[in-house]
Amino acid sequence: MSNGHVVGVIGGSGLYDMEGLEDVREVSLSTPFGAPSDAYVTGVLDGVSMVFLPRHGRGHRYNPSEINFRANLWGMKKLGVGRILSVSAVGSMREDIEPGHFVLIDQFIDRTRHRADTFFEDGCVAHVMFADPICEELRQILLKAASSIGVRVHDGGTYVNMEGPQFSTRAESKLYRTWGVDVIGMTNLQEARLAREAEISYATIAMATDYDCWHDSHDDVSVEAVIQIMHKNVEGAKRLIRAAAPQAAALERTSCDDALRNAIMTAPDRISPEARTRLALFLDKYLQD
Repeated sequence: MSNGHVVGVIGGSGLYDMEGLEDVREVSLSTPFGAPSDAYVTGVLDGVSMVFLPRHGRGHRYNPSEINFRANLWGMKKLGVGRILSVSAVGSMREDIEPGHFVLIDQFIDRTRHRADTFFEDGCVAHVMFADPICEELRQILLKAASSIGVRVHDGGTYVNMEGPQFSTRAESKLYRTWGVDVIGMTNLQEARLAREAEISYATIAMATDYDCWHDSHDDVSVEAVIQIMHKNVEGAKRLIRAAAPQAAALERTSCDDALRNAIMTAPDRISPEARTRLALFLDKYLQD
């Protein structure tokens, strides 16, 4: 038996292998936006209905620019998810954010170039508010949960979302430092944008794995170093998710829950039939045929 909102988790494929997860099933979905990264794993953890999705597909098959973010988030919405906890490996841009630390970010800067990151195009336009891209209520739940289980966490920070899949040049890394950013990654901004359009509260657990390439006294980032730290971080992420999930599910209302209420710009009678069908999961709440 489940309680409250369904809680979604997007991250590595190891996250849904959690002790205590019951009634585990795989759900494959087709979406109006193509195929998600993989099958969704559903289950119940401590009375909370959960939906897990490996962002890059099991076996890490998709690079950051190849991820079908729209399909991934559409599927979360279709499965009833109202709160998403996103787990993401990042590079640290600050001395005091050491590899192995977690950062509960609250802002993004976009440096991507090749990605679809809105549901609303081709016949229907919407402009959601995005000044505060992370759900603060959900972030505070994560912050308290991290404190309760002893995870080393930094409160707040800016995530610069680069394109990838290559890591930064040294010049880029040093430039981003002058901007005052805290971490660098390749995936979370598109998820946050689409979650807001889907009226899903979204928060990022950023797990520092390296110092990018700005730090003179540390080795430049490498895949081997990232994987080594990631394996250490996964257990902490599992404990944090388990501690936060009941409060996330019980979070009755956030400002994200009706983000589309005043955002749909296209007159109802001018929305194309194709768009009306494609976006029914989002529009039915506000438009009557």
